[in-house]
Amino acid sequence: MLPWAGRLGVAMAATDLPDGSPEPDPDPEPAAALAARLLGGGRRVTVLTGAGISTDSGIPDFRGPNGVWTRNPRAERTSSLADYLTDERVRAQAWRNRLTSPVWDARPNRGHRALLELERRGRLRALLTQNVDGLHQQAGSSPAVVVELHGSMRGVRCRGCGAGGPMTAALDRVRAGEVDPHCTDCGGILKSTTVSFGERLDPDVVRRARDAALDCDVLLAVGSTLTVKPAAALVPLAKRSGAAIVIVNGEATPYDAVADAVVRGSISDLLPRLLATVG
Repeated sequence: MLPWAGRLGVAMAATDLPDGSPEPDPDPEPAAALAARLLGGGRRVTVLTGAGISTDSGIPDFRGPNGVWTRNPRAERTSSLADYLTDERVRAQAWRNRLTSPVWDARPNRGHRALLELERRGRLRALLTQNVDGLHQQAGSSPAVVVELHGSMRGVRCRGCGAGGPMTAALDRVRAGEVDPHCTDCGGILKSTTVSFGERLDPDVVRRARDAALDCDVLLAVGSTLTVKPAAALVPLAKRSGAAIVIVNGEATPYDAVADAVVRGSISDLLPRLLATVG
Protein backbone atom coordinates (compact mmCIF):
# COMPACT_ATOMS: atom_id res chain seq x y z
CA MET A 1 0.00 0.00 0.00
CA LEU A 2 1.34 3.44 -0.89
CA PRO A 3 2.16 5.44 2.26
CA TRP A 4 0.58 8.62 0.86
CA ALA A 5 -2.62 7.04 -0.43
CA GLY A 6 -4.71 7.83 2.62
CA ARG A 7 -3.83 11.53 2.56
CA LEU A 8 -5.19 12.48 -0.85
CA GLY A 9 -8.69 13.62 0.04
CA VAL A 10 -11.67 11.59 -1.15
CA ALA A 11 -10.92 8.53 -3.18
CA MET A 12 -13.50 6.17 -4.58
CA ALA A 13 -13.43 2.57 -5.67
CA ALA A 14 -15.62 2.02 -8.73
CA THR A 15 -17.93 -0.62 -7.29
CA ASP A 16 -21.27 -0.94 -9.08
CA LEU A 17 -24.43 -0.75 -7.03
CA PRO A 18 -27.68 -2.23 -8.38
CA ASP A 19 -28.77 1.24 -9.57
CA GLY A 20 -25.49 1.66 -11.45
CA SER A 21 -24.00 4.31 -9.18
CA PRO A 22 -20.53 3.87 -7.65
CA GLU A 23 -20.25 3.12 -3.97
CA PRO A 24 -17.79 5.23 -1.97
CA ASP A 25 -15.08 3.06 -0.48
CA PRO A 26 -14.94 3.54 3.31
CA ASP A 27 -11.14 3.27 3.10
CA PRO A 28 -9.66 5.75 0.58
CA GLU A 29 -6.37 3.88 0.20
CA PRO A 30 -7.36 1.07 -2.20
CA ALA A 31 -8.53 3.33 -5.06
CA ALA A 32 -5.43 5.53 -4.95
CA ALA A 33 -3.10 2.57 -4.65
CA LEU A 34 -4.88 0.74 -7.48
CA ALA A 35 -4.72 3.83 -9.71
CA ALA A 36 -0.97 4.14 -9.09
CA ARG A 37 -0.45 0.43 -9.80
CA LEU A 38 -2.42 0.55 -13.06
CA LEU A 39 -0.57 3.64 -14.24
CA GLY A 40 2.76 2.21 -13.13
CA GLY A 41 2.15 -0.88 -15.26
CA GLY A 42 0.89 1.02 -18.29
CA ARG A 43 3.02 0.76 -21.42
CA ARG A 44 0.74 2.88 -23.62
CA VAL A 45 -1.11 5.44 -21.53
CA THR A 46 -3.56 7.73 -23.28
CA VAL A 47 -4.43 10.80 -21.22
CA LEU A 48 -7.59 12.88 -21.58
CA THR A 49 -7.49 16.23 -19.79
CA GLY A 50 -10.20 18.77 -19.05
CA ALA A 51 -10.43 22.18 -17.43
CA GLY A 52 -9.76 20.78 -13.96
CA ILE A 53 -6.07 20.30 -14.66
CA SER A 54 -5.67 24.04 -15.27
CA THR A 55 -7.61 25.41 -12.31
CA ASP A 56 -4.48 25.31 -10.13
CA SER A 57 -2.85 27.51 -12.78
CA GLY A 58 -5.50 30.16 -12.14
CA ILE A 59 -7.84 29.34 -15.03
CA PRO A 60 -11.41 28.75 -13.83
CA ASP A 61 -13.34 25.83 -15.27
CA PHE A 62 -16.71 26.18 -16.98
CA ARG A 63 -19.04 23.54 -15.56
CA GLY A 64 -17.72 22.93 -12.05
CA PRO A 65 -19.57 24.10 -8.94
CA ASN A 66 -17.91 27.52 -9.27
CA GLY A 67 -17.46 27.40 -13.03
CA VAL A 68 -17.80 30.39 -15.32
CA TRP A 69 -20.98 29.06 -16.95
CA THR A 70 -22.36 27.70 -13.69
CA ARG A 71 -22.26 31.17 -12.12
CA ASN A 72 -23.35 33.01 -15.26
CA PRO A 73 -25.21 30.83 -17.79
CA ARG A 74 -25.52 33.76 -20.23
CA ALA A 75 -21.74 33.79 -20.60
CA GLU A 76 -22.05 30.55 -22.55
CA ARG A 77 -23.44 32.55 -25.51
CA THR A 78 -19.93 33.67 -26.44
CA SER A 79 -19.13 30.00 -27.10
CA SER A 80 -22.14 29.48 -29.38
CA LEU A 81 -21.20 29.71 -33.05
CA ALA A 82 -24.66 30.90 -34.11
CA ASP A 83 -24.74 33.66 -31.50
CA TYR A 84 -21.17 34.69 -32.28
CA LEU A 85 -21.77 35.01 -36.01
CA THR A 86 -25.12 36.81 -35.80
CA ASP A 87 -24.80 39.13 -32.80
CA GLU A 88 -22.10 41.80 -32.76
CA ARG A 89 -22.72 42.34 -29.03
CA VAL A 90 -21.77 38.72 -28.36
CA ARG A 91 -18.61 39.15 -30.43
CA ALA A 92 -17.71 42.34 -28.57
CA GLN A 93 -18.13 40.52 -25.26
CA ALA A 94 -16.06 37.60 -26.55
CA TRP A 95 -13.22 39.96 -27.46
CA ARG A 96 -13.38 41.59 -24.02
CA ASN A 97 -13.23 38.13 -22.46
CA ARG A 98 -10.21 37.19 -24.57
CA LEU A 99 -8.42 40.39 -23.69
CA THR A 100 -8.80 39.81 -19.94
CA SER A 101 -8.50 36.03 -19.97
CA PRO A 102 -6.38 34.56 -17.16
CA VAL A 103 -4.80 32.27 -19.75
CA TRP A 104 -2.24 34.93 -20.70
CA ASP A 105 -0.75 35.00 -17.19
CA ALA A 106 -1.20 31.30 -16.41
CA ARG A 107 1.74 28.94 -16.10
CA PRO A 108 1.80 25.12 -16.18
CA ASN A 109 1.39 23.48 -12.78
CA ARG A 110 2.66 20.23 -11.29
CA GLY A 111 -0.10 18.29 -13.02
CA HIS A 112 1.01 19.45 -16.47
CA ARG A 113 4.63 18.71 -15.62
CA ALA A 114 3.78 15.21 -14.35
CA LEU A 115 2.29 14.38 -17.75
CA LEU A 116 5.43 15.72 -19.42
CA GLU A 117 7.45 13.30 -17.29
CA LEU A 118 5.16 10.47 -18.42
CA GLU A 119 6.04 11.38 -22.01
CA ARG A 120 9.77 11.52 -21.24
CA ARG A 121 9.61 8.03 -19.81
CA GLY A 122 8.20 6.72 -23.07
CA ARG A 123 4.82 5.66 -21.67
CA LEU A 124 2.53 8.35 -23.13
CA ARG A 125 0.55 7.15 -26.15
CA ALA A 126 -1.20 10.49 -26.64
CA LEU A 127 -2.30 13.54 -24.67
CA LEU A 128 -5.85 14.41 -25.65
CA THR A 129 -7.03 17.70 -24.20
CA GLN A 130 -10.36 19.49 -24.13
CA ASN A 131 -8.50 22.62 -23.00
CA VAL A 132 -7.74 25.52 -25.31
CA ASP A 133 -5.14 27.19 -23.07
CA GLY A 134 -1.98 25.64 -24.55
CA LEU A 135 -0.50 24.92 -21.11
CA HIS A 136 0.50 21.36 -22.03
CA GLN A 137 2.75 22.71 -24.78
CA GLN A 138 4.06 25.42 -22.46
CA ALA A 139 5.01 22.70 -19.98
CA GLY A 140 7.09 21.08 -22.73
CA SER A 141 4.74 18.40 -24.06
CA SER A 142 5.49 17.62 -27.69
CA PRO A 143 2.99 18.89 -30.29
CA ALA A 144 3.29 15.42 -31.80
CA VAL A 145 1.48 13.84 -28.84
CA VAL A 146 -0.88 16.69 -27.88
CA VAL A 147 -4.28 16.50 -29.59
CA GLU A 148 -6.33 19.66 -29.00
CA LEU A 149 -9.88 18.37 -29.33
CA HIS A 150 -11.47 21.81 -29.01
CA GLY A 151 -8.78 23.84 -30.72
CA SER A 152 -6.72 26.67 -29.26
CA MET A 153 -7.45 30.23 -28.18
CA ARG A 154 -3.93 31.28 -29.15
CA GLY A 155 -4.85 31.74 -32.81
CA VAL A 156 -7.54 33.46 -34.91
CA ARG A 157 -9.11 32.57 -38.24
CA CYS A 158 -11.38 34.46 -40.61
CA ARG A 159 -14.79 32.86 -41.13
CA GLY A 160 -14.84 34.30 -44.63
CA CYS A 161 -11.54 33.67 -46.39
CA GLY A 162 -9.89 31.37 -43.84
CA ALA A 163 -6.88 33.62 -43.26
CA GLY A 164 -5.31 33.01 -39.85
CA GLY A 165 -2.83 34.51 -37.46
CA PRO A 166 -1.80 34.77 -33.82
CA MET A 167 -4.33 35.86 -31.23
CA THR A 168 -1.84 38.38 -29.86
CA ALA A 169 -2.05 40.48 -33.04
CA ALA A 170 -5.86 40.59 -32.89
CA LEU A 171 -5.80 41.53 -29.21
CA ASP A 172 -3.43 44.41 -29.98
CA ARG A 173 -6.17 45.79 -32.25
CA VAL A 174 -8.72 45.47 -29.44
CA ARG A 175 -6.39 47.34 -27.08
CA ALA A 176 -6.08 50.03 -29.74
CA GLY A 177 -9.85 50.55 -29.69
CA GLU A 178 -11.42 48.05 -32.12
CA VAL A 179 -14.48 46.52 -30.44
CA ASP A 180 -14.98 43.74 -32.99
CA PRO A 181 -11.90 43.39 -35.22
CA HIS A 182 -12.55 41.95 -38.66
CA CYS A 183 -10.26 40.29 -41.20
CA THR A 184 -7.85 42.75 -42.79
CA ASP A 185 -7.88 40.69 -46.02
CA CYS A 186 -11.60 40.33 -46.75
CA GLY A 187 -13.47 42.06 -43.92
CA GLY A 188 -14.88 38.77 -42.64
CA ILE A 189 -15.59 37.89 -39.01
CA LEU A 190 -12.56 36.85 -36.99
CA LYS A 191 -12.90 34.05 -34.47
CA SER A 192 -10.49 32.27 -32.18
CA THR A 193 -9.32 28.86 -33.39
CA THR A 194 -11.44 27.16 -30.76
CA VAL A 195 -14.37 24.85 -31.47
CA SER A 196 -17.64 26.52 -30.48
CA PHE A 197 -21.00 24.92 -29.79
CA GLY A 198 -22.59 24.20 -33.13
CA GLU A 199 -19.22 23.87 -34.86
CA ARG A 200 -17.90 20.61 -36.22
CA LEU A 201 -14.71 19.16 -34.77
CA ASP A 202 -11.82 18.61 -37.14
CA PRO A 203 -12.31 15.04 -38.50
CA ASP A 204 -8.57 14.38 -38.39
CA VAL A 205 -8.43 15.42 -34.73
CA VAL A 206 -11.36 13.10 -33.94
CA ARG A 207 -9.65 10.25 -35.78
CA ARG A 208 -6.40 10.73 -33.87
CA ALA A 209 -8.28 10.77 -30.58
CA ARG A 210 -10.22 7.59 -31.39
CA ASP A 211 -7.04 5.82 -32.49
CA ALA A 212 -5.35 6.76 -29.21
CA ALA A 213 -8.31 5.47 -27.18
CA LEU A 214 -8.34 2.19 -29.10
CA ASP A 215 -4.57 1.72 -28.89
CA CYS A 216 -3.80 2.08 -25.18
CA ASP A 217 -3.65 -0.19 -22.17
CA VAL A 218 -4.60 2.58 -19.71
CA LEU A 219 -6.79 5.62 -20.29
CA LEU A 220 -6.28 8.32 -17.68
CA ALA A 221 -9.05 10.96 -17.57
CA VAL A 222 -7.96 14.03 -15.61
CA GLY A 223 -9.98 17.08 -14.62
CA SER A 224 -12.85 16.49 -17.03
CA THR A 225 -16.54 16.41 -16.17
CA LEU A 226 -16.85 13.83 -18.99
CA THR A 227 -20.15 15.32 -20.11
CA VAL A 228 -19.14 16.72 -23.51
CA LYS A 229 -18.95 14.38 -26.49
CA PRO A 230 -17.13 13.16 -28.45
CA ALA A 231 -14.42 13.53 -25.78
CA ALA A 232 -16.47 11.77 -23.09
CA ALA A 233 -17.21 8.87 -25.45
CA LEU A 234 -13.50 8.03 -25.55
CA VAL A 235 -13.77 6.55 -22.04
CA PRO A 236 -16.21 3.70 -22.84
CA LEU A 237 -14.48 3.24 -26.21
CA ALA A 238 -11.16 2.56 -24.47
CA LYS A 239 -12.89 0.35 -21.90
CA ARG A 240 -14.48 -1.82 -24.59
CA SER A 241 -11.06 -2.16 -26.23
CA GLY A 242 -9.62 -3.65 -23.04
CA ALA A 243 -7.94 -0.61 -21.47
CA ALA A 244 -8.00 0.07 -17.75
CA ILE A 245 -9.74 3.33 -16.88
CA VAL A 246 -8.41 5.69 -14.22
CA ILE A 247 -10.34 8.88 -13.43
CA VAL A 248 -8.76 11.70 -11.42
CA ASN A 249 -11.14 14.57 -10.77
CA GLY A 250 -12.47 16.87 -8.09
CA GLU A 251 -16.11 15.89 -8.65
CA ALA A 252 -18.09 12.83 -9.71
CA THR A 253 -18.37 12.04 -13.43
CA PRO A 254 -20.93 9.98 -15.39
CA TYR A 255 -18.27 7.32 -16.02
CA ASP A 256 -17.08 6.72 -12.45
CA ALA A 257 -19.02 3.44 -12.35
CA VAL A 258 -17.15 1.97 -15.33
CA ALA A 259 -13.70 3.09 -14.18
CA ASP A 260 -11.23 0.70 -12.57
CA ALA A 261 -10.11 3.40 -10.14
CA VAL A 262 -11.49 6.85 -9.30
CA VAL A 263 -9.45 9.25 -7.17
CA ARG A 264 -10.69 12.67 -6.12
CA GLY A 265 -8.73 15.63 -4.91
CA SER A 266 -6.34 18.33 -6.06
CA ILE A 267 -5.06 17.30 -9.47
CA SER A 268 -1.74 19.12 -9.18
CA ASP A 269 -1.22 17.18 -5.96
CA LEU A 270 -2.49 13.82 -7.16
CA LEU A 271 -0.90 13.41 -10.59
CA PRO A 272 2.77 13.64 -9.55
CA ARG A 273 2.13 11.05 -6.84
CA LEU A 274 0.04 8.69 -8.92
CA LEU A 275 2.57 8.77 -11.77
CA ALA A 276 5.64 8.48 -9.55
CA THR A 277 5.99 4.75 -10.17
CA VAL A 278 5.67 4.94 -13.97
CA GLY A 279 8.84 3.87 -15.67
